[in-house]
Amino acid sequence: MRALAFLLVLLSALPALAEEVVLGLSKDTVSIDTSFDGSEILIFGAVKREAPIPDDPRLQVIITVAGPNETFTVRRKEKRFGIWVNTDAVEIDSAPSFYAVSTSTALGLSLNQTEDLRHRVSIPRAIRSIDAPATITDAESFSEALIRIKSQSNQYQLNEGTVSVDAQTLFRTAIKLPAALTEGDYQTRIFLTRGGRVISQYETSIYVRKVGLERWLYKLSRENALMYGLMSLAIAIGAGWAASAAFRMFRA
Repeated sequence: MRALAFLLVLLSALPALAEEVVLGLSKDTVSIDTSFDGSEILIFGAVKREAPIPDDPRLQVIITVAGPNETFTVRRKEKRFGIWVNTDAVEIDSAPSFYAVSTSTALGLSLNQTEDLRHRVSIPRAIRSIDAPATITDAESFSEALIRIKSQSNQYQLNEGTVSVDAQTLFRTAIKLPAALTEGDYQTRIFLTRGGRVISQYETSIYVRKVGLERWLYKLSRENALMYGLMSLAIAIGAGWAASAAFRMFRA
């Protein structure tokens, strides 16, 4: 009886069962061809409830989109004798090729540090493993450098305050995908939070794929590297010959 009473008390303390996500996507597939210069995904949904809306704290929504994980090598450059040279290098074993975080308010107000550590929501938490030599004592600076480089190319995004929440029930946002995308599944997660704690979570996927000539070249480079290399060499030789012939013609 004591165990049953304890279970009932525990279940009554969990708000996640009272509020759940019902999600929609403008499209769940992004096609990359030779003219692809980026895309925009509209993510929208509603909150399904089994109880009245709590008065306080206010509901917040966090949406993340993560591309396939990749390995990155980050090198540090130093100026020696007037020349910039590579000194240290750190390998980051697992980091998303693309990562976007969109929130309904400031991320620090939507999610506390404990929940961020548990769900790996923020950009630094999305980078999983850093393999640094024992001689490097500031390994975190290399992951910060990766974040800075990826952010400059719009491949890492922190979009605070871009998720609209109406009447604590309907939410929507638009996430811009850059032109340089890696093919694969892009994991999309939606978190409902109150007071910095996650009360509900929903996951789905957006599939990014190459089509047409891009798809054919991609498959050829993976399945027949020799043919791909010979074809690339032939194209380079042909382009060089054509440029040389055009130059001689104009000089004549």
